[in-house]
Amino acid sequence: MSQVFQLIQGGAAKQDTAPPGVSRDKTPTVKARAVSLLAQREYSRQALQEKLTAEGQSPEELAQALDQLQARGLVDDSRVAETLVNRRAGKLGGMRLRQELQAKGVSPEVVADTMAGLKASELARAQAIWLKKFGQTAKDAATRNRQARFLATRGFSSDVVRQVVSGLGEEES
Repeated sequence: MSQVFQLIQGGAAKQDTAPPGVSRDKTPTVKARAVSLLAQREYSRQALQEKLTAEGQSPEELAQALDQLQARGLVDDSRVAETLVNRRAGKLGGMRLRQELQAKGVSPEVVADTMAGLKASELARAQAIWLKKFGQTAKDAATRNRQARFLATRGFSSDVVRQVVSGLGEEES
């Protein structure tokens, strides 16, 4: 690191001690800002790019910084998807998880791979959520509709909702 001295009144010199990655005018570089954001939580490449563009970063510097971070493994869409699925799959169905992944800017290929992996556990997750909330099959149509709406708003497919609410999936577990 090169040392920069600043003259102050009285003829003394004061050393400028800016940390690496921060320019002398005290504004962080694009890469330093991106790393700072990534230290707080996972971002997809697209979400990070949108956030830094909104802060006024130049597109050329931003693309270069994101390429470097992606090459080092700091920006990874599959890790973003894995984190979201681990955190939310116990409460949400496949359609809602797909929507959240797309909203976070995860690439379509990673979304498709993630959804394929979740397909097998969809019924079991829906049953667990239903059991925790309701515990028993509905005795009348109004209750059955309420249970079905609850699962549908959580993002479960209509086939899975129908199986869980009617009690068909209970024999399989």
